[in-house]
Amino acid sequence: MSLTHRVVFVLIMITHLSGQDKICIVKHKDIDEQSAIIKSQTYDNVYWLCNDSGDKPFVFPVTGQGEMIVPDFMKKRYIGKKIDEYPGIKIKNASLIDWEALAVLKDTLIIADVGNNGNTRRDMGVYLIPEPNPRSIYETRPLLWLPVRYEDQSKYPAEEWEFDCESIFTFQGKIYFLTKHRSDRHIRKPAAATKLYRMDTRFTHKANVLKLINRKDNLGGWVTDASMAQDESAMVLIAQNPLATIIWYFPKPKQGDDFLAQTPRSYSLVKADQAEGVCFKDPQTIIVTNEQREWFEIPLTAFSK
Repeated sequence: MSLTHRVVFVLIMITHLSGQDKICIVKHKDIDEQSAIIKSQTYDNVYWLCNDSGDKPFVFPVTGQGEMIVPDFMKKRYIGKKIDEYPGIKIKNASLIDWEALAVLKDTLIIADVGNNGNTRRDMGVYLIPEPNPRSIYETRPLLWLPVRYEDQSKYPAEEWEFDCESIFTFQGKIYFLTKHRSDRHIRKPAAATKLYRMDTRFTHKANVLKLINRKDNLGGWVTDASMAQDESAMVLIAQNPLATIIWYFPKPKQGDDFLAQTPRSYSLVKADQAEGVCFKDPQTIIVTNEQREWFEIPLTAFSK
């Protein structure tokens, strides 16, 4: 961590030593690496989770208490302790290479297969799925697969390792991406910066070239997730370092879509281990999840200006 990043971290730590509230621990055995979280805008008390690489193509619908949602007609198969054997909702005709982010666009669930640790992938993209009712359905299929590539990457692997991604969000009907950077590609040292991209097309037969909007440095850690408020009033992202998770709150721009150009507010979540997911519970409350199965709830009143 650079001196600048240490200063940012210390200042945030001094300001925020309270306000976080661990609300639950997800116990379902198959949800072993919470890579992303998003709250449904279609179904009541539904949050979607996914694992990242090395798993099968399933998404997991859970309640706000972290409990797996099982269709009523399936419960007889999984009564009692067997409820932990319910596998979630299978996404048929999909593959899981490195699912790292989730978003919703009205009644469409978006799964981003954009993890790119080695900055070498040329097969990244997003699945658009008509959001299934998890209380009635146990499998579904994508409506579209949209391949993507970055407009400023021409080599695979890239010379600058700035093309990994674990964060997407939607705004005014479009999908946005925030990258995860490494300052040394050989030891994969984290870099506390990100770039914001927008997808303007929806080609299914060729790559959709992501338009670079802006870059932001000095975030205090590398970016592991982002989310948009349900009323589109703000975007949040989480920056992870070995000591804490810094949550940045960026208000909606007065014009355009350059969230990174706005003056953010911040909050430091201590002892959150490997935080990989963030979403809005409502426009005034943030939920952060980690790979250790924990959920934290933070009110916006806890954020500094």
